[in-house]
Amino acid sequence: MKKLILITTLYLFCNVSWAAVLSEDRIPVVVEMSLLVYNTHGLPAVFARDNPKERFPKIGSLTQKFDLSLLQEDFAHHDLLLQHVNSYTNIVRGVTEDFPKCWVCSGSGLTLISKLKKPYWKVSSSFIPFKKCSGWLTRSNDCFAQKGFQLIFQESNDGHRIYIVNTHLDAGGSKADREVRESQLNKIALTLEAEAVGEALFVAGDLNLDWDSPADNLLLQKFVNRLNLVLAQKGGNPSSVWKTLDYIYYRSGTSTSVSAISSGEIDTLTIGNEPLSDHPALFGNFRIQ
Repeated sequence: MKKLILITTLYLFCNVSWAAVLSEDRIPVVVEMSLLVYNTHGLPAVFARDNPKERFPKIGSLTQKFDLSLLQEDFAHHDLLLQHVNSYTNIVRGVTEDFPKCWVCSGSGLTLISKLKKPYWKVSSSFIPFKKCSGWLTRSNDCFAQKGFQLIFQESNDGHRIYIVNTHLDAGGSKADREVRESQLNKIALTLEAEAVGEALFVAGDLNLDWDSPADNLLLQKFVNRLNLVLAQKGGNPSSVWKTLDYIYYRSGTSTSVSAISSGEIDTLTIGNEPLSDHPALFGNFRIQ
């Protein structure tokens, strides 16, 4: 009888112990990630009509406060940016050798700055150019830059998988501009539908889709619904003077959950009471599990 009690006790103890281990293994690992999205107005000084040499060091320092920074219009002052970014930071520009070279042409202006810790996070990035643009000497001159998007993939040792799109669509308010933006959104959606089905996703940048324009907003909502995205932050809060063209969208995946903790605009970045760019700096803090 005593032997039976001892065996039963050991059996129950072993099962409870293994259940505890299995329960701990199933506890999802939760991490937080901070994101900056900023059109830096990085045109040459003669076109920017201000002093980028004063602005870009501050923008570079700002990126060091975030895990990921997605920049647009980082054209002519990238070296200044690098001088104020720590050496261990991972920096990737959106470029391709296929872009035609000319003395006035620029790259994409898209830059990823990542402070995610290695080797816990593995981050890779590719650049996908758009096939269409609108305007050389008219309609915002968008063809002088190589419009496209960075497709970023990051994966953690704990299995968090996230795709991120950093993009800058064509500007302008004409029908031709809007048709080009529609084709660019379609290119992004087709790529994600091929490569990121069921994956957690961020889509952010200067979409040049005016929230207050019915035609632009219709394009935006079709794109958002197509990819099941949730709005985390848009530029142009009621208390600010910005036009709403910049956005941060996200969604969860089948194996990685994303939820927004906080988001907003950074309104303290000024030189002589002037902002550091002609666009707002957007931020978002997210919980990943």
